[in-house]
Amino acid sequence: MAEIKVMASAAFREAYLELLPEFERTTGHTVSNTWVPSVQMMNRLKGGETVDLVIMSAASLDDLIKAGIIGERFDLAKSGVGVAVRAGASRPDISSGEALKRAVLAAKSIVYSTGPSGIYLAGLFQRMGIAGEIKSRVKQVQGEPAGAVVARGEAEIGFQQMSELLPVAGIDLIGPLPPDVQQITVFAAGLHARAREPDAARTLVKHLTAPAAASVIRKKGMEPA
Repeated sequence: MAEIKVMASAAFREAYLELLPEFERTTGHTVSNTWVPSVQMMNRLKGGETVDLVIMSAASLDDLIKAGIIGERFDLAKSGVGVAVRAGASRPDISSGEALKRAVLAAKSIVYSTGPSGIYLAGLFQRMGIAGEIKSRVKQVQGEPAGAVVARGEAEIGFQQMSELLPVAGIDLIGPLPPDVQQITVFAAGLHARAREPDAARTLVKHLTAPAAASVIRKKGMEPA
């Protein structure tokens, strides 16, 4: 039986951790997981670190495929960006892009991550023409959920993948970004070009993409890819 080494970002974490015990029980394989923010993951993998499977945004995996680091990509789930406030706080109107813009301008403090959702939001606020105005009120976090910062009262409004906001205690998830400004990110598994356990890693991917996994993925705020 193999030990599969997985390096993953947090977006798919909740669904993955619920699906993993059944995989280990039925196959006899064991899985060791390293949870790393996307930016650090790119640096570590480009620096020569080797694992069997990498789970992160499909766009980042495509960069690693071009670099010859990842050999194969398997799409797992799709996720939209969500909006949260501290539990019990007033809930701003986010029914449209214009309403969202007003809510962000009115917020005393804003938090988002350094991951795919944060990169998208930085560009969105630029396009909305408000990036300069809100710059001093924006906090970007790495290695902890944006929702945790909101729960502590250190930010009035927080943005992250829906799947990363759902499990955070002490916040109210207002909902996804409105459709006219939503960004859907595909999260995927990539087989490392120098994987020591490629066959076992592919078996894990089959488990994560099996029909039985779909309900778990939906429950955790994502859609199966």
